[in-house]
Amino acid sequence: MKKISVSQKIKILGFFLFLSIFSVISISIYLNQLNIKDASVINIAGKQRMLTQKITKNIFYLYQTKSYDFKEINEAINEFNFGLEILKNGNEILKISPAPTQNIINQISKVTNFWKLFEDNTKAFETALLNNDIAKLSQLIEYIYKNNNLLLDEVDEVVSLYTAHFEEKTAFIKNFQFLSFAFLFIFALYSLVQLKQIEAHAREFIQKYKNLGNTEISELEPIQIDSEKEFIEMADDMNCFIDKVNSVVNYSQTALEQSQLASQKLETLTEEFEDIISELENKSEVIKQIDMSEDIAIESSENLLKTTKKLNDLKTQLDSLLQNCQNKNT
Repeated sequence: MKKISVSQKIKILGFFLFLSIFSVISISIYLNQLNIKDASVINIAGKQRMLTQKITKNIFYLYQTKSYDFKEINEAINEFNFGLEILKNGNEILKISPAPTQNIINQISKVTNFWKLFEDNTKAFETALLNNDIAKLSQLIEYIYKNNNLLLDEVDEVVSLYTAHFEEKTAFIKNFQFLSFAFLFIFALYSLVQLKQIEAHAREFIQKYKNLGNTEISELEPIQIDSEKEFIEMADDMNCFIDKVNSVVNYSQTALEQSQLASQKLETLTEEFEDIISELENKSEVIKQIDMSEDIAIESSENLLKTTKKLNDLKTQLDSLLQNCQNKNT
């Protein structure tokens, strides 16, 4: 299984943490902006109710006073048509979207059809009032009286549908934010656990590294680490160094033992030569040759002793190196 490095793990955790926070904040801002627009739509739908009552009130007022000022009625009609258009198709300038659900679309269509008849009768009332057509006026007043509340009820239904829809959206936003913050909290805990794990692995490696300074140089053992990639690589480098030190120590010890053994054999051989010489009658020539051989043996022995001394010096230096490491750790 391929190990993930510490830097990669931190980068991955940081990236996903940043992405999660950025996504939650962005979506929350977007949904809150939609809520603001939703409030505007509710205001427009609520105003439609007020406009129907304003139109009806002015019609009865003009009928009673026989006045011909249709300004307020016409302004209310235009405003009602404008609001109805926004509720149905939206408005790019106001950044209001069209009707969001099929139920709302159907209800707005129902209101539109009902409103067209009501608007036509309102225009007919203006004409009849100007012409002083009493019979027509009575007919129109009766129609407006009966249908005013029906139109108001249909507009109220639009408001109710919008309100229910926006309440569902608000509940969704709250649930989304709750789940998002719960996810961020859990992810933050997971990130903390991962960082603690990295810290524990670092402490483990440092402790094993310090233990090397308290170990005899002849007893060094490889460091066993099973964690992040960086710690495994450092352990491998350290184990390579330990293997080299152990190899040098073993080689120096073996060479020292061999040189001592060779020295002992040379001494034995010299003693044997001396015994042989004492038994020979014609000693002068033989002694001369033997002396030469003995000189060679002595020189070889001295060389072996020098080698032994150098190996001892090497061992002393390695022991000194170990002692310095121990002093630094203490």
